[in-house]
Amino acid sequence: MAQDIQSADLIRSARFRSEREDSWKRLETLLARVEKSGTKTLSYSEARDLASLYRQAMNSLSVARSISMDKALMKYLEALCARAYLVVYAPQESAVGVVQKLFVSGIPQAFRRSLLPLLIGFGAMIIGCLVGVLLYQQDPSWYFTFVPPELAAGRSPGASVSYLRDSLYDTGGRDGDTMGTFASFLFSHNTRIAIFIFALGVFAALPSFALTFYNGVLLGAFVALYAEAGLLLDVFAWLSIHGVTELSAICVACAGGAKLGLAVLNPGNLTRRAALKEAGRDAVKLAILAGLMLIVAAFVEGFLRQMVQTIWLRLTIGWGLGLVWLAWLLLSGRKEEPET
Repeated sequence: MAQDIQSADLIRSARFRSEREDSWKRLETLLARVEKSGTKTLSYSEARDLASLYRQAMNSLSVARSISMDKALMKYLEALCARAYLVVYAPQESAVGVVQKLFVSGIPQAFRRSLLPLLIGFGAMIIGCLVGVLLYQQDPSWYFTFVPPELAAGRSPGASVSYLRDSLYDTGGRDGDTMGTFASFLFSHNTRIAIFIFALGVFAALPSFALTFYNGVLLGAFVALYAEAGLLLDVFAWLSIHGVTELSAICVACAGGAKLGLAVLNPGNLTRRAALKEAGRDAVKLAILAGLMLIVAAFVEGFLRQMVQTIWLRLTIGWGLGLVWLAWLLLSGRKEEPET
């Protein structure tokens, strides 16, 4: 008896499906096109058919539920109708369009809306650098407090001028594979720092400021060491080729964290949770920007800095990249309405 009922259900499901399957397949075809390339690829008649086929599929699903069709058919119709619902009622944009919008307007607009957090990030780095220089000039032994031995690698007070100069220009015999490994290491290391700085910003922005300040102190002590040896321009060029992008990325990561921290400190008329959610939109875009800048900085530091051995070319590449970043962030996306 149970087998007879099951057989009858299968026959009924097969007949039900055969009568409507063509319209379902047509709907699937249109959905696949929209999901891949967006609704702009549909003609007027195709868009009209899409809405009509969606209503038919919903009607089929309703009928299938009422007469207890087999589970496989029910799952198929539920999935098909869910996809169609998103296409018909939700804003549709291709993956390429989403990425394009992010880089053309999303990130630049978020950057321009984050003046105070950016001032905190860059201010922390600059103040830290000045403190590092002043402490070194007061007492060179401060250098050992701020600069880890593995980072110093012999570049410390007491090192000869020739050794310090060679460290700025010697490629170390790196071939292409070694440089690639070196670039990967730098990207991984700098990314961890940036993520840490960004993530800690939610704690009232103070940890992000402190970590960025520390990086500035370390940088200042390093610069003061070379300035004492009469190599200020050399080390400035050595740092510029990658540091304009890399240090800016750390400051931008700090700004993203500070944006979250400021939302906690001053949520305004919103609850702190709502303020964090709103600030998080721009903060995440700043984090993406920092990550992108770190990728570029790792490539420059791992490859170009080792190959480019002249002061002015290093300066040109480093600050030229800085101008490209600035032009993109300040000028792109101005014709569109600011995002909320």
